[in-house]
Amino acid sequence: MKTVLTGITTTGSPHLGNYVGAIKPAIAKSQSKDFNSYFFLADLHALIKCWEPEKIAQSTKEIAATWLALGLDTEKAMFYRQSDIQEIPELTWLLTCMCSKGLMNRSHAYKALAAENIESGAKDPDKGITMGLFSYPVLMTADILMFNANEVPVGKDQTQHLEMARDIAARFNHHFGNHFDMPQTIVAEDQAVLPGLDGRKMSKSYNNTIPLWLPEKKLRKHIMKIKTNLLEPGEPKDPDDSFVFDIYKAFATKEQTQIFKQAFADGIAWGAAKQELFELINKELSAPREKYNELMQQPELIEQELLKGAVKAREFSVPFMQELKKSVGIRPIS
Repeated sequence: MKTVLTGITTTGSPHLGNYVGAIKPAIAKSQSKDFNSYFFLADLHALIKCWEPEKIAQSTKEIAATWLALGLDTEKAMFYRQSDIQEIPELTWLLTCMCSKGLMNRSHAYKALAAENIESGAKDPDKGITMGLFSYPVLMTADILMFNANEVPVGKDQTQHLEMARDIAARFNHHFGNHFDMPQTIVAEDQAVLPGLDGRKMSKSYNNTIPLWLPEKKLRKHIMKIKTNLLEPGEPKDPDDSFVFDIYKAFATKEQTQIFKQAFADGIAWGAAKQELFELINKELSAPREKYNELMQQPELIEQELLKGAVKAREFSVPFMQELKKSVGIRPIS
C-alpha cells in the first residue's frame, strides 16, 4: 500500500479553496483500500509566519473540526497534530545537518523575499527573514520522511520543496544507509484552483477568500461580491472568462456544469448566476456545517481525536526515529 500525506498550516480559517483543492480530494482518497493516509495540522509550520498564539490555537481547532465535519474516518486515516509527534522536530535536526545551505538558498520563497528586500533598498537582503522561514523546506521534508510518504499532493508552487526533500533523503541514505523512500510529487492537473473574490487565487494572504463555514446569509453575501464584468442580462457571457463559473464547476456535476454553461450562452444575469452558485455550495455544505458547529462547541472531542491519532502515528515514528539515531551514531554505549 502507498502512503499519502497531506498537511494544512494552522494560520487561519479554512476557506472554499482549501476544501476543493485539498481536503475534499484527500478525504476521498483516504476511503480507498490502496492507500495509507496521513493528514496533519501543521502547527509548527504556522510559527514561521504567525506570531499570534491565540490565532494559531483557534486555527488548529477550526481546521481539525473541518476535517472531522467533512467525514474523515479517523479509524482508516492517521489524523494528528504535527507538534504532537516529537520525532518530527528531532528528525528535522538530523536532516538539517545533512542539508547544504546552497540548497536552501535556491528556495523560491526565500529568493522572492530577499529580492523584495533588495528592491526596497534594504542594505541587508536577509532583513526580516528568520531561520524558520529560510529552512522550512527541511521541516517539510521531515514531515514527509518521518512516515516514508510515497505520494505528496501539492500545488505547482510547492513542487520545488518535494525536489528538495528527495535531495535531502538521497544524501542521508548515501551516508547512513537506505532508510527513506523517495517521495513522489503529485500535482493533479485537473484539481480545482479556486479564484477568490477578486479573481486571484483564493488565498488568506490576498484576503480574498470565501470562508468555508459561513452561515447561509453571510455565504450568500460573500458570493455576491465575486468580481464580474459589466455585461448586461440577456448578453451572452463567456464561461471561460468568469470567476463565478470557475467556482461553480468545482462543485457541480458534469451535467450541472453543461446546463450552467448554456445559461451563460443565453445571457444569464450575474445576480442570478451568483444565486445559483450560492444554492449549489450551500446544499453541499449545509449538513457538514451543522456538524462543524457541533464540534466547535465540544473541543474535547476534537482533542480526543488528535491525541488518538498521535498515539497511532508514534507507533511508527518512535521506533523509526530510534533506528535513524542509531544509524548516525546516537546510540547506547556498548
